[in-house]
Amino acid sequence: MTLTLMSANDPHPSFTLDVLVIGAGQSGLALGYYLQRSGLRFKLIDAAPRLGMTWRSRWESLRLFTPAEFSSLPGMPFPASTSSYPGKDDVADYLQAYARRTDMPVQLGTAVRRLTRRDGIFTATTDNGTIRARQVVIATGPFQTPLIPTLASGMSASVTQLHSATYQRPDDVPSGRVVVVGAGNSGVQIAAELAAAGRDVTIAIGSRPRTVPQRPLGKDLFWWLTRTGLIKTPSGTRLAKKFQARELVIGASWRSLRRAGVRLRPRVTGAEGANLRFADGSEQDTEAVLWATGFRPDYDWLDIEGAVIDGKPQHTRGISPTGGLSFLGLPWQHTRGSALLGFVQHDAAWLAEHICACERRAPDPRGLHAPLDRRASRVTSGGRRVEVQVDAPRS
Repeated sequence: MTLTLMSANDPHPSFTLDVLVIGAGQSGLALGYYLQRSGLRFKLIDAAPRLGMTWRSRWESLRLFTPAEFSSLPGMPFPASTSSYPGKDDVADYLQAYARRTDMPVQLGTAVRRLTRRDGIFTATTDNGTIRARQVVIATGPFQTPLIPTLASGMSASVTQLHSATYQRPDDVPSGRVVVVGAGNSGVQIAAELAAAGRDVTIAIGSRPRTVPQRPLGKDLFWWLTRTGLIKTPSGTRLAKKFQARELVIGASWRSLRRAGVRLRPRVTGAEGANLRFADGSEQDTEAVLWATGFRPDYDWLDIEGAVIDGKPQHTRGISPTGGLSFLGLPWQHTRGSALLGFVQHDAAWLAEHICACERRAPDPRGLHAPLDRRASRVTSGGRRVEVQVDAPRS
């Protein structure tokens, strides 16, 4: 099969889709898998010129902290040893191969500049024209716009400043002292890599995350989370809220960082010239700062009242208060696995059923709205009429 890369210029601008999926990463592709079995008219659009670009753009040594066994989308196992930890380019290649294998309708190079809703129809204004749909799913993921504290502006131009989103390799950072600001998984991994490359590394820690071994008691962490059911604990429960309160750093410890020569300091509170100040009153001059301070969501293009408040999507298990609008792939959207490659399929299957239920409540004279259930349904997939067995994972 070949990837159905649709023309960036829609030849039928008045055509109204049943479902428009904004974002063709892991979340969008997982949802597309289930929508293909529904008979609905849908397509995925993405601003990137190539599938998997979010993964390809990350630093060179990045590897998943979920083994291949727990890193698959529905219908296609990850092509690697089950106990191996795929690299970021392996993931990008997998997403591209997945779209081809499933004959997914993907339109690349199509950034959405504005999304509105009027008379029950959504209109997406893109770089390549207008797209109309009765339902829209925003699956753009959690990594949108790099977040750099405003105090960074106080640093001298002589100090190299990078965000973890643009860092690629130790050679990007000049010799000498470097301060990594932020101690989540990205910050800890990059600090260890820079220390191994001979840099004089300090890591500034705000709220200290929990650390956990990659393979406690000889089994991968996600084997334990899956076996115990913790990976599917709903976000609103007391146990899940405890996990959400502090990030979990996987495969490292503060002791191992110290042994590698990394110094630990508290939160950065000020910056002037080449000097950084810390919450305990100490100071340090540096040649470089790497901001591992995360990302902020960017929904400026979403012109629908009440859909986003203070930068946060408003939803219940991905369903927006705005009729017909949904989100997918958000951290803790429903469980710990909601934003993870190998676990987003559970939310995707549930959301696909919700979308089909909405369509059934709004009958279409074309008669294409087949129910999404476990019975074999005759639907259109990649231009062919095929018999499929819809087998959504239980959530």
